[in-house]
Amino acid sequence: MKKIISLVFVSLILSFNAMAQELWKEGVHYNIIAKEATEKKEVVEFFSFWCPHCYNFEPIVSQLKKDIPSDVEFKKVHVNFMRSASASVQDDATRAMLVGRTLKKEAEVVSAIFNHIHVQRKPITGLDDMKNMLVTSGIDAAKFEKQAKGFGLNSLLNRNNGLIKKHQRHLTGVPNFIVNGKYQAVFTSGMKPDDMISLLVWLSDQK
Repeated sequence: MKKIISLVFVSLILSFNAMAQELWKEGVHYNIIAKEATEKKEVVEFFSFWCPHCYNFEPIVSQLKKDIPSDVEFKKVHVNFMRSASASVQDDATRAMLVGRTLKKEAEVVSAIFNHIHVQRKPITGLDDMKNMLVTSGIDAAKFEKQAKGFGLNSLLNRNNGLIKKHQRHLTGVPNFIVNGKYQAVFTSGMKPDDMISLLVWLSDQK
């Protein structure tokens, strides 16, 4: 009996994969931008705190992080080429996000910065502004300053900006999702949030 149930389960998985293969088509729902995939599975979101579409996309990102398999790493990469702020201020926003990451409070930091810009509609002039706003979100000011000025954070910032340079020619807009370093998701007109998540999850399983 157990053997029969196992065979049925495998059959359902194969059937689902076949349906997904027919549903998502290269050149329509995704583009291949590299010859080889990364060794580890990953979904990378390129975004900007100053981008209203990125702000509106946050609920989808939150659901995506719950739905992707446990062996898939989700990464946020903050871009610094938006015209709404100087590159240095955008890099400061990246630093704030990375401080949140090192303190295991990235989600809180991201939410606070988005809220500051798009809900409260307040300007950001640099790292001190972000430190002050994040203190009200439960981030310790001393820890923030220590992490923000640390050598390790400079390394993380360089890695973040290195990914931007690596994929720059594909980043014509944000939010932008690159999966396994090889696939760039394309969200077509009429796609619902569940469809977008389904596409990204499926791409994360492609080699």
